[in-house]
Amino acid sequence: MNHLGWLRRSGMGARKMLRFCVLSALLLLCSCAKKTPTLNLLVWEGYADPSFVHTFEQQNQCKISASYMGSSDELMAKLRGGSAGNYDVISPSSDVATAIAASSLAAPLDLSKLPSYSRLSPQLTSLPLVRVSGKVFGVPFMWGPDPLLYDTTAFKEPPDSWNVFWDPKYRGKISVWDDLSTVYMAAQVLGFDKPDPSQLYNLSDDQLEAAKKKLLELKPNIRKMWSTGGELTNLFQNHEVVAGMGWPLMTNQLRKINFPIGETIPKENTTGWIDHLMITAGSENKLLASKFLEYMMEAGTQKKVTDVTGYTPANPGAASFMTLEQVKNLHLDDVENYQKRIYFWQNVPRRAKYNEIWNEVKAAQ
Repeated sequence: MNHLGWLRRSGMGARKMLRFCVLSALLLLCSCAKKTPTLNLLVWEGYADPSFVHTFEQQNQCKISASYMGSSDELMAKLRGGSAGNYDVISPSSDVATAIAASSLAAPLDLSKLPSYSRLSPQLTSLPLVRVSGKVFGVPFMWGPDPLLYDTTAFKEPPDSWNVFWDPKYRGKISVWDDLSTVYMAAQVLGFDKPDPSQLYNLSDDQLEAAKKKLLELKPNIRKMWSTGGELTNLFQNHEVVAGMGWPLMTNQLRKINFPIGETIPKENTTGWIDHLMITAGSENKLLASKFLEYMMEAGTQKKVTDVTGYTPANPGAASFMTLEQVKNLHLDDVENYQKRIYFWQNVPRRAKYNEIWNEVKAAQ
């Protein structure tokens, strides 16, 4: 019996067979179809916002999947804990970028495939932070300070010193970052950054003990130690705190909801960071990751990132997309003098000791 005759006699069976054949063909087509590549990021909050990431996804027919980190130590723990292969692009700050580059956790970059690199600020690309054995392992992306944020309704004048955190009238009304930056801040209050600001990242045992003592004295005033930007934004919004160490990101978020937030760099100055984009050594999507780095360095993209974060772009060309007021607010009109007030994070050779001190502060009742 030929197949055609069998199908005619089978009635319902023929329709089932036809359906089976169609489904089989569809499954075969699906299995042959190219799977949409996914680029996995482990970055700071604000660095994977749909307002700029969606365009890259469309241009490259890919998907961006982002995870956010709360501190540099969290990033290092994940990379050294065997999770490096789970991520393609990371955004380490200047305190751990050198260690990542030197530990073979990141892939060296082919700068010939990154034309926008030459347009970045020479003040940033000339730094040795991500250069090892003549190779470049990261691109500077955004930079900024760790400023003092305050509720303008609680202060007649902007606080001019970090010492305001210790004022007894703000008991339970202060927030600090659950990060080594808070140790640096205490060291600044104690004057350990004089005459050399880099001493903040090379404190002696005695200096670390003094910073610990100073932070223990602060604990009654601390409402909460925040670990994500959204936490500090919520603490201000709910009127649980009146001042804290934060990022321009929170200032931006609070201004957008018309919260009376102020931002200042106190007389002691402050620490700050240069965030880099790196491709992990274990990435299986290095070509796509390289395209992402190029896209994120472009002046137009940098302006969009700044709109979300309030951070200063590494590409000065982003200013051409901004209003004069935006340029002034980001200090792009006077970068050199502004940077004199920011002690950019450096590699901390005794990071484990710093973390030990910080953990003792957190554990104290």
